[in-house]
Amino acid sequence: MATPAFEEIAETFEFLDDWEDRYRHVIDMGRAMPPLDDSFKVPALKVDGCASQVWLRPVIEGGRFDFQGDSDAMIVRGLIAVLHALYSGLPVGQVGAVDAVAELGRLGLNEHLSAQRSNGVRAMVERIRLVAADAA
Repeated sequence: MATPAFEEIAETFEFLDDWEDRYRHVIDMGRAMPPLDDSFKVPALKVDGCASQVWLRPVIEGGRFDFQGDSDAMIVRGLIAVLHALYSGLPVGQVGAVDAVAELGRLGLNEHLSAQRSNGVRAMVERIRLVAADAA
């Protein structure tokens, strides 16, 4: 049930044999992502449970889910970009049906992230799911 943007990431990862190359690709995705305006870096949008500072700003228009995000850590910015590709554009009612653990597992992220980073990803996914459920 992944979006075309996420499928594109999965295809790219298939060609990147070395985990270091995948890691660099995730960081590059984070660099390419537009920064979140400082006015949105407020406690209400901060995600608890992340080792780094993370902010997610939901943007729901026409029943479709989207968000902007930022972090003070480059790898986490990249993980936000991956989650953006996974969820952006979905109808809000479908966001909760996405098996983020399985989809991210396709990228091999589970084996290569520290426990703290994995907890942070889970916290971001949970925030996304809660916001979408409230909007549905």
